[in-house]
Amino acid sequence: MTEVSHGRPPSGSDLLDDRMLELDRHCWSVSGEFRKVGELLDQDPDAIDSYFDLPGVLLYRFFSIPRRYWPQLDVPPQLAPLLGTSLAQAVVWERFSYADPNVLLASPGPALSSDAIHALADPEQTDRWFSRFAAQPDHTFFAVTEPTKGSAATELTTTLRPAPDGDGWLLTGEKYYVGNGARAQVGLVFCRRAPGPWGIEAVLLDASSPGFSAELLPSVGLRGARISRMRFEDVRVPHRNLLGQHLRPTQRGLHGARQVFYRARPGIAAMALGCAQAVCDHLRGQGLRGHRLSAVEDRIAAIRRLNHRTAADIDAGRVDPHRIAAAKAGAARVAEDATLLAAELLGPASLLDDPWLEKVYRDVRAFEFMEGAGNVHLLSVFQGLLKGRFAGGVEAEGVG
Repeated sequence: MTEVSHGRPPSGSDLLDDRMLELDRHCWSVSGEFRKVGELLDQDPDAIDSYFDLPGVLLYRFFSIPRRYWPQLDVPPQLAPLLGTSLAQAVVWERFSYADPNVLLASPGPALSSDAIHALADPEQTDRWFSRFAAQPDHTFFAVTEPTKGSAATELTTTLRPAPDGDGWLLTGEKYYVGNGARAQVGLVFCRRAPGPWGIEAVLLDASSPGFSAELLPSVGLRGARISRMRFEDVRVPHRNLLGQHLRPTQRGLHGARQVFYRARPGIAAMALGCAQAVCDHLRGQGLRGHRLSAVEDRIAAIRRLNHRTAADIDAGRVDPHRIAAAKAGAARVAEDATLLAAELLGPASLLDDPWLEKVYRDVRAFEFMEGAGNVHLLSVFQGLLKGRFAGGVEAEGVG
C-alpha cells in the first residue's frame, strides 16, 4: 500500500491562492491515518465510531456548520473563514479522498443537508439543526432518489398529507440509494404534497419516528457511504419540520435540492480526482513512467482546474450547471480510467496482491452515480456545448 506521500499542491491548482494552498497542506497533515481507517471501514463502516476525535474527522464534521456554533477546534484561525465555501470543499474533499474517501463519507456531520437548510429553513429550524450537529456527532441523510424514478426529481411519489387529527403531516413512500440512510439519526426527505413541480416539499425527519425503517444495501465499493433503502409508513412529521413555509412556492422543495446538487457536485468531482491522483502516484511509486500515465495525469490536472473554477464561481454567485456537470462527469471518468490503467500496467494479479489498489478500484466506480448519473451530466455538457459555454476553453478536453 502506498501511503499519502506529500503535501505539495497537485498540478492544476494554479487558481488557488495562498490561503487555499495552506488549507490543502493542513488537510494533508490531518489525513495521515485515513488509509488505515479506510481499510477498516471497507469491512465495517460503523468502525468510524472509534475515530470521531481524529482531527480530519472533526474538520469534516464542522466544515459546513456556521462558525458561531463551533466549539474550540484545532483549525488554524486564518483558515477557518474558508470552511463552508465551495472552493474549500473541493480542496478538502480531494485531499481527504487522496487518503481515503470512505472516511469522509462515513464521518458524522450535517453533510449535504446543510445547503438545503441554508436555502429553505427559517431561523428557528436553522438554529435547531446546526446546534444539534455542533453538540453531538450525529449522521444525517439526504433522501431524494426513489426506486423507480432515479434522477427524475420532479416525479417523486413519496407523499406528504395532512394528518387526520390536524397534528402535523403523514409521510408515506420509499427512498433508495441514500447515503447513511440506515445509520443517520436525522435527515431531510423530499416528498410530494401537491401535483406539479411546485408541489414538492422538504421535511426534517427524525429516524426514531414510528413508521420509519431503513436497511443497508449491499455494495461492492465505497462502503463507508452506507448506501441504504428507506421506507416511510405514515410517519408523523410535526408542522415545525416542514421547510420553507416562509418562502414562495417557487423557492421551496426542488429549489433547495438544486442548491445542494450544484454545491455538492464539485465536491464529488474532487473526491474522484483525489482517488485518481492517488492511483497515479501509486504507479509512479512502483517505478512506472510513460506517456499513457502522463496523459491521465494531464487529464486530472485539467479537470481539477475546471473544478476549482466552477467552485469559485459558485462562491461568487455564478452557477454554470454545464461546467459543473463537465467537471463531475470528467472526474468520475478519469478516476475509473486511472484504475484501469493501473491494473493493466501492473498486471491483473495486482488486484489480488495489492489490497489498497483493489479497494480503490472498487471505490471509484461509485462516483459515476453520486449526485446524478453520468449520462445526465453528459447531456448537460452537450447542452453547454450548443450554447458555446466551452468555446475556446481547454477544460472541455478533460470530459472524455
